[in-house]
Amino acid sequence: MTISYDAFAQLDIRVGTIVAADPFPQARHPAYKLTIDFGPEIGVKRSSAQLTANYARDALIGRQVAAVVNFAPRQIGPFMSEVLVLGFPDAVGAVVLVVPDKPVANGGKLF
Repeated sequence: MTISYDAFAQLDIRVGTIVAADPFPQARHPAYKLTIDFGPEIGVKRSSAQLTANYARDALIGRQVAAVVNFAPRQIGPFMSEVLVLGFPDAVGAVVLVVPDKPVANGGKLF
């Protein structure tokens, strides 16, 4: 299936910095509750992310990540996930984060 550029442009993919990574023991699959700063235009948002296989909680603090910021919020157990953090599967299917290879301003839009 192919899509038009206009369809792609409807996704608002931004970069943000993880400011907190908390345990999420109520999640169906091992996950963290992330708090991500997307800069002054978007602000701070939260996301549930299944990153436990490849990332220690403390190692996530200060990392920049890419996320879709214009999805409708989604209730995941007792937690409201506001953005979708993006990643690719590694050889065993665990998430590897999509990240910029140099520091960029929080809130920068993917193009």
